[in-house]
Amino acid sequence: MPKTDPIVARAVDLYKTYGDTDSQVTALDHVSVDFRRGELTAIMGPSGSGKSTLMHCMAGLDVPTSGEVLVEDLEVSSMNQKQLTQLRRKEIGFIFQSFNLVPTLTAEENILLPLQIAHRPIDRDWFDKVVSVVGLENRLDHRPSQLSGGQQQRVACARAMMERPSVIFADEPTGNLDSRSSREVLGFLRQCVRDYGQSIVMVTHDPRAASFAGRVLVLSDGSITQDMDHPTYDDILAVFAEHDDPDNGPVDVEPVTTKED
Repeated sequence: MPKTDPIVARAVDLYKTYGDTDSQVTALDHVSVDFRRGELTAIMGPSGSGKSTLMHCMAGLDVPTSGEVLVEDLEVSSMNQKQLTQLRRKEIGFIFQSFNLVPTLTAEENILLPLQIAHRPIDRDWFDKVVSVVGLENRLDHRPSQLSGGQQQRVACARAMMERPSVIFADEPTGNLDSRSSREVLGFLRQCVRDYGQSIVMVTHDPRAASFAGRVLVLSDGSITQDMDHPTYDDILAVFAEHDDPDNGPVDVEPVTTKED
C-alpha cells in the first residue's frame, strides 16, 4: 500500500550531549525538524555544528539524550538493537563517504548483498532499472578495485536504492570524489528523488553538493539556523561563507552545472 504521509522522518526536541558534567558538549540543542517524502535535503554547517549527530540520531546510529526520532511514524529513539536492525533493513538506507564496498565481491554482488543477508527476494526488473540509472550495466562483473571512485560510489548508491527504503541517509557521499564523479553521483541522487520519489538526507560541507538539493538546512552550535527551500548556489555559498570551517578552510568553490540544469 503506498505511503501517503508527506513526512517520512521527524525529529522532535532532540537534545544530545557528550562527555561528563565537567566537560559536557552539547551536540544538538533541542532540534525539531521534519523531512518530507520525495525530497533531497542537504544538511550543512561547520565542524562541530551537529549535522552528523543529527543524521546519526535520525538513522538510529546514535541515541539522543532526550527527544524523539520517528521514521514512518515508528519511534526510532526507543528501539532496541534487534528492532533497529529490522528498521534499517526495511526503511533506512545508507550511503557512506568511504563507499563501504566488499572488495572481494563484484559490483552486482555488492548491490545485492543487503537483500541476500536479509533473505529477501530480488526484484530483477528493479535491479535492471537501478543499474541503468547509475550507468553500471558494463561494470557489474568488476570488483571495487577495478572501478573508479565515482563508479564505486554509484555502486553504493545502487545498493541503498535496491531495498527501496523510505529514506536514505548519505554521509558526505562525494567527500572522496573529484568534481566530475561528484556530479555523476549527485545527479543520480537527484534523479532518484525526481523519478522514483526517494527521500534522501545528505550531510555535506560542500556548497556544490548542496546546490543539488531542493532543501538546505544550516546548523550552528547544535541548532538549525536556516531552512532554505530551493536555494540558488549563490544563496548557499553566501550562508556557508559566514561559517568558514576551521578543518577545511574558507569556502572557495566554483558553481556546478550539469546537463540537467
